[in-house]
Amino acid sequence: MKLRNRPLIDRLPSVRGRLTPDAPLAGITWFRVGGTAEVMFRPADVDDLAKFLAEKPGDVPVTVMGVGSNLLVRDRGVPGVVLRLGRGFAEITAEDRRVRAGAAALDLNVARVAAEAGLAGLEFLSGIPGTIGGALRMNAGAYGREMSDVILEAEALDGSGGRHRLSHKALGLSYRHSAVPEDWIFLEALLKGETGNPTAIGARLKEIQDAREASQPIRSRTGGSTFANPPGFKAWELIEQAGCRGLTLGGAQVSEKHCNFLINTGDATAAEIEALGELVRERVLEKTGVTLEWEIRRIGVMGPPSEAKPHGGQPQNAKPQNAKPRKSKPRRSQP
Repeated sequence: MKLRNRPLIDRLPSVRGRLTPDAPLAGITWFRVGGTAEVMFRPADVDDLAKFLAEKPGDVPVTVMGVGSNLLVRDRGVPGVVLRLGRGFAEITAEDRRVRAGAAALDLNVARVAAEAGLAGLEFLSGIPGTIGGALRMNAGAYGREMSDVILEAEALDGSGGRHRLSHKALGLSYRHSAVPEDWIFLEALLKGETGNPTAIGARLKEIQDAREASQPIRSRTGGSTFANPPGFKAWELIEQAGCRGLTLGGAQVSEKHCNFLINTGDATAAEIEALGELVRERVLEKTGVTLEWEIRRIGVMGPPSEAKPHGGQPQNAKPQNAKPRKSKPRRSQP
C-alpha cells in the first residue's frame, strides 16, 4: 500500500524519452479544455516505448493521445500515463503505389505525400483532422472513403510491449471501429494508392478543403464530428430535427454551421461540452427514437457538473418521431 501512495512518476521505469508529471493537456486539444495528465510520456523511439510497456507496473493505465482533434479531456485530468508519440513516429514514405506512415503522421500530410508521388485514392485523408494512429483506431472516414478501403497492414505494440504485424483482416475494421485491443498502440500503417493524374489529385484535395471550409466550423475550438451516423441516418439531420442547432450550455454550443459539431465559444469547461452532448442525445432520442453514439473520444475524470441552463437552439421541425431509416440523398440544406 505504501508503494502505491508514492508519486506515480517514482514508480515508472527509466526511459530515454521524457516523463513529465502533471502535464497540462488543455493547450494541446482542439477544444482547449481539460485537466492534466498524471504523467505524460514521450518515448524516444519504438524500443523505448516497448521497454516502458514491458516494465511499467501492471496497475498503471496508459492512454494514447494524438493531436487532440477528436478528443475531450475531462476537467479533473487523466490518471496514469498519457502517451504522446513524437516526430520519430511520424515518418511518411511513398513507393510502388504504397504509402508507409507512422502512427503520429498527420492524415493531411499523408494525403499530400501521396499526391506528390502521383498516388490517388488517399485524398480523403486530407479531410480528417488527426493522425494515422487515431484513424486506424476508429476506422476514420470522410468524403466517400474510410481507412478500411486503403489499409494493407499495420504494426502495433501490445500492452506488454510485444510487437505485432496486423493484416487487414486482423484489424477487424467496421464503421468507426477497430477490433484491435484497446491497450495496443499503433506504430505505423501501410496504405495502398493508385497511379493517378497529378492535376486531378490536386483538384480533389482542393475540393475537399473547400468543402470543409464551407460546411464545418474548422476555425472554432471544436472536437470535429461529435456523433457517429446511426445506420440509415445522418447524425446532423437528426440533431436538426430535434431543434438543437445553436443550442448553448454555458460556454459550449452546438455549431450553427454544422450541427454535428460542438464548439467551445471561449470559456467552456469539459463538463459543459459533455453535458451539452448528452442533452443533444436526449432530445434526438425523444424526437426521433434514434440513439446517437459519441464519436468523440472522452477521457479522464469528470469535474463538477455544470450549473448552466441550456438556451437557444432552433424550433423543431414537423418531421415525425421514430423516423425510419432512409437512404441519404444529396441535398442543399446546411449540415
